[in-house]
Amino acid sequence: MNIKQAKEYIKDSVKLYLKKDEEGEYRIPVVRQRPIFLLGAPGIGKTAVMEQIAQELGIAIVSYSMTHHTRQSALGLPFIAHREYEGYSYDVSEYTMSEIIASIYDVMKESGIREGILFLDEINCVSETLAPSMLQFLQYKVFGRHKVPEGWIIVTAGNPPEYNKSVREFDIVTLDRMKILEVEADYAVWKEYAKERDLHTAITNYLDLNKEDFYQVETTVKGKNYITARGWEDLSVMIFLYEEEGLKVEESLIEQYLRNPRVVKEFCAYYDLYQKYKNDYRIEDILAGNAPASAGERARKAGFDERLSLLSMLIDRMQHEIRENIEKLDYINHILNHLKAVKNFAGQGEKSADEVLSMLNTQIAGRQNGMEALQKAGSLSEREKRRQRSVIRFLEDCVKSLRLETTADAEAAFLFLKERYDKEMHSYKQETKETGDKLHYLFAFVEDTFGEGNEMLILLTECTVNRDSARFIALYGSEDYKRHNEEMMISERQDVLMQQIEELDL
Repeated sequence: MNIKQAKEYIKDSVKLYLKKDEEGEYRIPVVRQRPIFLLGAPGIGKTAVMEQIAQELGIAIVSYSMTHHTRQSALGLPFIAHREYEGYSYDVSEYTMSEIIASIYDVMKESGIREGILFLDEINCVSETLAPSMLQFLQYKVFGRHKVPEGWIIVTAGNPPEYNKSVREFDIVTLDRMKILEVEADYAVWKEYAKERDLHTAITNYLDLNKEDFYQVETTVKGKNYITARGWEDLSVMIFLYEEEGLKVEESLIEQYLRNPRVVKEFCAYYDLYQKYKNDYRIEDILAGNAPASAGERARKAGFDERLSLLSMLIDRMQHEIRENIEKLDYINHILNHLKAVKNFAGQGEKSADEVLSMLNTQIAGRQNGMEALQKAGSLSEREKRRQRSVIRFLEDCVKSLRLETTADAEAAFLFLKERYDKEMHSYKQETKETGDKLHYLFAFVEDTFGEGNEMLILLTECTVNRDSARFIALYGSEDYKRHNEEMMISERQDVLMQQIEELDL
C-alpha cells in the first residue's frame, strides 16, 4: 500500500483502540491492542504521517528512534531497594523508569492530554542486548518494570533489510504480535502532501515530468545512489532560502540532498529552465489580467514540457493565494467568537473597560496555553500554529490600543473592538475580490491560449481536488469554473455516447 492508505488504516485503528464502553473501559483490552508495524523504505514519510494522525485526532505523540537506545536507557537503570518480608529485611534489585515511558508521563503532565501514540522508529534495528526485551514490550506494553500508560497506542516502523545493514529480522513469535503494513513510495500521494506543505514548484514540476526520479535506491560500483521523499522536501526548504538571499542554486547544493549524479544534473538544468520560464511568461502579470500577448503566443507553440511547467506555476501561485485567503477567513471567524464573548460580557449590567481588558487578557492566556499544550503533545500543525498566533497577535494589539483609549465603560470598549474587527473584515473582503479576479484571469488565459484542451482539464481537476480551492469556489463561486466544468462534463458524455453508438455498429 502507499503511505496515504497506511495513514488512513492506522488512523482508523487508533480510533478503534481508543474506543470505550459505557463504563469508560477500552473496548479492546490493552493486551489485545496489537502494535502496528510500518515497514517501508527510508524517507517516504512514515514519521510525518504519524504526526499528521496525532494532529487530526487531537491526541499526543511521543517519537523515539530505537537505534539511539541501549538496554539501560530503554529499560531503566538498576538500583538497590530495601524491602521487608515477614519480618526480615532484604536488599532487592529495582529499576528506574524507562526514559521512553517517562517521556510519555512528561507529555501528559505538560499538555494535559491523556491519550496518544508512542511511535518507535527503526524498531528492527535495536541493539543485541535490547532485542530480547522487545517481545515483552510488543505484547504487554512493558519496558522493564513499567507499563506504557493506558490510552497510548504503540506504532512502530522500520526499514526492510535491503536498505539497512543493521536490520534484525523478527521471528514469527514477534511478528505474530503485530499488525504489519508494508508501504511503498508513491509519487501521486506525495504530491498531495507537497502541495499542502507548499514545496517548491520547480521540484513538483520536474517530478511530474520525471516520476521515476521521485524515489530511487541503487547500488553502483561507486557505492549507493539514492533519492528519497525526505531529500526532495529538505532541498525545497533550502532552495527557498537560497532564492530569498539571492544565492545561485547549483549542483553543489542539490547533490547534498539528491545522491544520484544523473538526477542532480538533470534537475539543476531544469531548475535553470524553470527560472527562465518564470521570468519570460511573467506569471504575476497573467494573474493580474495583464498577460503579455507574447506569453499566449509562445505557450501555444511550446512543447508539452514547457506548457505543463507554465500551467503548474500558474496553478501553484493561484492555490497559494487561495490558501492564504482561506486561512485568513478562519482567523477572522476565531476573532468573531472573541468579539461575541465581549459583547455578551458588556451586556451584563455595569461593566468597565478595565474588566473587558481583563477578559481579553484571560482569552489571550487561554489561547497561548492551549497552543503550548498542543505543541508539547506534538499535535499542533503548522497551519493551526499560524492561525493561533494571528488571533493572539490581534487580541494583544487590541489590548494595547484599548489601554490608550479614554473610554471607561464596557460598551464603548466593545464598539472599539468591533471597529478593529470591521477593518479586518473589510481587508479580507477586498483580498477575496482580488483573489477571485485572479482566478478569473487564470481561467481566461488558459481558455484563450489552450481552449478546452488538456490544460483546461488539469486546471479544473486541481481546483476540484485541492481542499482550499474547492472551499473558496463553494463559498464565493466562480462562473468560469462552473461553465468550463459543465462543458467538460458534456463533452465527456458525448464521447461516451459516440463510443456506444460505434459499438452498436448501426
